[in-house]
Amino acid sequence: MKNKAVILFIIIIFFTPFSFAQEFDNYELEGKINLFRIDDFLTLRAQALNHESFFINDLNYNLVVLKKNSEGKLSKKSESNDFSLEPSEEKQLAVIKLNFKKNEELKVYLFIKYKDKLVHRDTLFLLPMKEGVVKKTVNEKQFLIKGIVIDRSLTKIGKDYHDFFYKEYLVTKRNYPFIIKIVEKPAMGRSSILSIEVDRKKIHEFFARPEEDYLKANVAQAMRKLRGYNQKRKATFQKQF
Repeated sequence: MKNKAVILFIIIIFFTPFSFAQEFDNYELEGKINLFRIDDFLTLRAQALNHESFFINDLNYNLVVLKKNSEGKLSKKSESNDFSLEPSEEKQLAVIKLNFKKNEELKVYLFIKYKDKLVHRDTLFLLPMKEGVVKKTVNEKQFLIKGIVIDRSLTKIGKDYHDFFYKEYLVTKRNYPFIIKIVEKPAMGRSSILSIEVDRKKIHEFFARPEEDYLKANVAQAMRKLRGYNQKRKATFQKQF
């Protein structure tokens, strides 16, 4: 065979359990990402396994998929929800399917929290590398997901608000180190309520109305409250460490 450079797909699975002895009582809980591939189609399954002999509630997961194409354009998919586990139960949390070509790059992150505390994470990288290239050591900062906004709107008004919010968020270039959720819930009659949630806390909430100025005004309010929350979050983190 002729010696020539070939593209190798290196699957790098980083498994770093977190233990919070006081908050989590040393529960044995495992989260993992499973990958299935057929030609150029990938199926990613996020699963959680309870190694304990008792029920665990107040759990939450975030599954984030970042894909970079051959032109360097980045796209993302994400899912997040609350869940619980029966004794010794293994549960499928989420499934994401996508098209993936040999010259693209994929990074998948699974975060599992118990009462808003990170207790376990799993990551999976698919990187196009040429033969002979030395794999670089992964810095811990690569695990920090920034700038993620999850859209859970139900109506056109909610979708419009999400679009206004996300455009403004991109302009600020703040990329907060936490996931922001835009959640819409039905209210009385045909109205609905929109809220901005971070770490399962409501940062801003208002009744949905179609006027553009009204929606943009609530974007501005949400941005101010997010800045304040981020400052308090940093201060709390510094006190803890």
